[in-house]
Order: sequence, then structure tokens, then C-alpha cells
Amino acid sequence: MAETRILLENIDEPDLHRIDVYERLGGYRAMRKALTEMEPEAIVEELKASGLRGRGGAGFSMGMKAGFMPKGAMDKYLCCNADESEPGTFKDRLLMQKNPHRLIEGIIIGAVAAGANRAFIYIRGEYVLQADVLDAALKEAYERGYLGENIVGSGHDVSLVVHRGAGAYICGEETGLLDSLEGKRGNPRLKPPFPANQGLYQGPTLINNVETLSNVPLVIAGGADWFKSRGTEQSAGTKVVSVSGNVQRPGNYEIELGIPAREIIYGLAGGPPPGRKVKCWFPGGSSAPVLLEEDLDRPYSFESMAEAGSMLGSGAIIVVDDSVPIVSVALRLAEFYRHESCGKCVPCREGTNWTVKMLERIDAGEGTPMDLDIMAEVQTNIIGNCLCVLGDSMAMPVGSMIKKFRPEFEAHMEAARERADRLSIELGVAAPAADEAA
Repeated sequence: MAETRILLENIDEPDLHRIDVYERLGGYRAMRKALTEMEPEAIVEELKASGLRGRGGAGFSMGMKAGFMPKGAMDKYLCCNADESEPGTFKDRLLMQKNPHRLIEGIIIGAVAAGANRAFIYIRGEYVLQADVLDAALKEAYERGYLGENIVGSGHDVSLVVHRGAGAYICGEETGLLDSLEGKRGNPRLKPPFPANQGLYQGPTLINNVETLSNVPLVIAGGADWFKSRGTEQSAGTKVVSVSGNVQRPGNYEIELGIPAREIIYGLAGGPPPGRKVKCWFPGGSSAPVLLEEDLDRPYSFESMAEAGSMLGSGAIIVVDDSVPIVSVALRLAEFYRHESCGKCVPCREGTNWTVKMLERIDAGEGTPMDLDIMAEVQTNIIGNCLCVLGDSMAMPVGSMIKKFRPEFEAHMEAARERADRLSIELGVAAPAADEAA
């Protein structure tokens, strides 16, 4: 199966990160069109009509999000969320490293559409190379007059800054990102107020993901009808999917939304190693409830993944084959979210820690079937009761694994208990012999 390369069309072009190469391939034409031929309201309407949904996880309409920004003369902000911290997700890294100017062009158009005059790229601290590439591209854009005051004589002013984070997963949550940008500890805020009304420095703020903003120049250049000619009615366009785990060809693939998931996992990524089969898979990063092999023929789209009881999320597919114990997957996932919890709210802080301890008991053979019932119930108590979705991000997949693989959890407990009993007997026999020898 071949990819549908739109966003990644020229991704392998040598020196694409340089502004001269990007412009030779048509770069910044959409920006000129948006700034000199369209009113901000028209840009917003074009984005709404295109059906472009957020590619960072939530899948919310970008046009509607931009339309929520209040009108009036005040400082408004656009924040690009480049804190790509969801396990299994590495698409934004590719886009920033190979094609930074498309992201910058999308930010300029998005800022003008939202009436924002100040923009930030919040990039995760581990992306040192990508941040350096963005800094160099930013300098080129300023030198060409594409950033700053009166861009290409349009009367629009947009400043842009690359801000490096410090490696905290919680800063991928939009309000945690805002606190970090302001120099505070990256904690999520209570909503409402929502960022569109009161965000960065208390001003109206539009927050979008790298891939979402990188699609904006394509929408403006080709038009809304062209963009939504691919994909499904509710999931327009293409999606860059990061495939990892037990597959033979892991990597980033651009696909048309709505194709069967089997074509991604088996057709593009080569499927599991020979002799193995898919046990389960995460369709949208580690925070998505797991699906089974029988779900592989479902369309890979926002609505289809939701109907299956999961979510498309950031578009990171993690494949788990039948060689991997499901208890190990659940424990590793829970440990990650416990480590990354900011600790601000009780359901997340205590729930993630308690889940890890329960899974450790099960893995050691000390658990009981009743523990599984209690743990499943605790996950439902976490979901929807946290300040942000970090607690849900652990509870949803762990809960789905208990539901779909309960017999394996029980068999794992029994096998671990038998191993512990054998070890106790062996140690009990060996101890007197050692005493006698003494």
C-alpha cells in the first residue's frame, strides 16, 4: 500500500528547512494570499469549511476554535503546542525538523485569523535539534519580512518566539503549557475560563498542535473543498500516523483518514514479526483505550475510533503482539502516568499511584480476582474527575485492558503465585541444609 502524501509531499527534499528551498516549492504563497487577499473572518470561515480538526489529540475544529477568539483591540496570543510527549507519538518532530517553514507559515495565517499579534512555539526540552532548526528558520523568516511589523505590506503584525520546555508531560496539556510559558510550574488550570477568553498572560489565546498548524497553508492554498475531498465527512484530509511497537517497519506514515487500520499496521508498517499476531493496539497513543485484532478492519477516523470505544487521539498507533504479557503493558503505562502526574488533584495523584501498586501486586502473584474488580472500579472513579485528562489517560487504557483481557490477568496472577510458592519451598529446603553445613 502507498501513502497519500500531502503534508509530507516534499519531506525528503534536500535542505527543505531552508527558506529558499521552501519558497521554490511554493512556500509562503498561502500566507501572502491570506494576508493580502482575505479578511481574517474569511480565513476562519475557510478553516471551518475545510473540516480541519485538531491533530494533537482532542480533534476539535480548528476554524471553530479560532472563531471563539474575542474581537477588539487587545493583545491576543497564538501558542503552538510542540510539547510532543504522548508515548508513541513522533510525527511533530519530523515536521519541525524537516519542514519548519510550513509550520511558521501556518502560525502566521492562524494568528492573523484569530487576531493574535504575538505567537509562541512551546517545544519540549528533549527536542534540542528541532528547536535549533526552528530558531534558524525563524531568523530567516524575520529577515524576509514574514514576521514582525506590517508583514508583506498587509498591515498585520505577528511576532514569534520559540520557547523550550523542560521535559514535563503535563505541559502538553494546554493550560499547563500556558503556566510554563509564564514561568510558573506547569500545572493545569481549572476551566472555565477557557484559553480563548483568558489564556496566556490573561489574554485571549488560541492553542493548536504542530500538525494542525502545518495543514493551514494547505487549506488556504488549495481551498476548503480540495482539503475535504480526502478523508471522511467528519474526518477530513490526511493524517500523519506514528506507528511503533511490535511491527516490522515502524515510522511515520501519511494516510487518508478513513482507510482500514489493517492497511496501516499490516500494509505500511509490515505487521508483527513472523509467527506473531496482534494482541491489541492503541489507536491514538498510550492514553487511548486498547482495541483488538478484530477492530483492525474499522476505518481509521475520529468517528470510527470513538464508536469502537477508543479515540484517534494524536494518531500514534502502538501495536502489541501476542508475545507481550498484558500485565506488563498495563504496569509500564501506569508507571509513566504516575511519574508524570503533577499531583495537583487527588484522583490523579492517588489514583495513578494506587493503580501502580495494585498492578505490582498482581504481577508478583499477590493479587486476587477481587482486586481486579476493585481496580476496574477505581479507574471509572478517576475518569472525568480530574483537573485535566492526565488521570483519564491512565484510567481509560488500563480499564480497557482489564475488561478485554481479564482471563489473562487472572492466569498471570496464578502463574506468578505458583512461581512464588515454588521459590519459597526451594528456599525453605535450602536453608536448613545451609545451617547443618555450618
